[in-house]
Amino acid sequence: MLSSKRKLKQETLESEVEIKQQKLSSNTSENLDSILGELIQDGFPNWKKITAESLDLDYALILPAELATYLFNCLESSLEYFTGDLAKIKIFGKVHDLPRKQVTFGDEGLTYKYSGIVTPALPWPPIIASLKNFIYKLTGYNYNFVLVNRYKDGQDKIGEHKDDEKDLDPDVPIASVSLGQERDFYFKHKDARNETKRDLGKVSMRLEHGSLLLMNKPTNQYWYHALPPRKGILKPRINLTFRKIIKNPAIR
Repeated sequence: MLSSKRKLKQETLESEVEIKQQKLSSNTSENLDSILGELIQDGFPNWKKITAESLDLDYALILPAELATYLFNCLESSLEYFTGDLAKIKIFGKVHDLPRKQVTFGDEGLTYKYSGIVTPALPWPPIIASLKNFIYKLTGYNYNFVLVNRYKDGQDKIGEHKDDEKDLDPDVPIASVSLGQERDFYFKHKDARNETKRDLGKVSMRLEHGSLLLMNKPTNQYWYHALPPRKGILKPRINLTFRKIIKNPAIR
């Protein structure tokens, strides 16, 4: 539940966004940059810190609902997702279809390697580039790659995994933006999965429409995370996870 003060602030921001929305279109990234920039003010966003053993997260609502819905609709109507081999994943040597849709964007020449596949960085769409710039202003981190996942409903999911690939800069947090259907999300410590079976419990949360989750160091070294399937969820969710890829992992 939002506090009265926070709710009033959210409603005020939504009112301002509604007035300005006539300026926006999927091709006017300059106007979108301006509107996103105007959201940044003292006390915004209202970060929530979540910690546990070797886990460090920051979470906040960064987009008023009206603006988040506008961005979601633009992405729904414009994005084309990978097909063929790029829509598959290798698990324990076996190739499976991804239980979601996926596409990647980034700086020219970058690729991202994980779970037996290599995805290319397609050119930045203007709207996603504007989101990237907004996150830089909020966090100080300049990302060069984004993985976009679309979950059509509660059947689509992502299993327990760690984003700890060698070509990711370990000092830069994964920045996860959620648009659309709210979904459950959890973290599980690696020691709860191996022979030690340490009972550290799960860290669970709900990823809201218009939210940003920062997975700070050393979270991805020790904690797996997952978005489990949920019956009864019929609406789609788009998740954008911004990353910093090291162009030559051998050189830091």
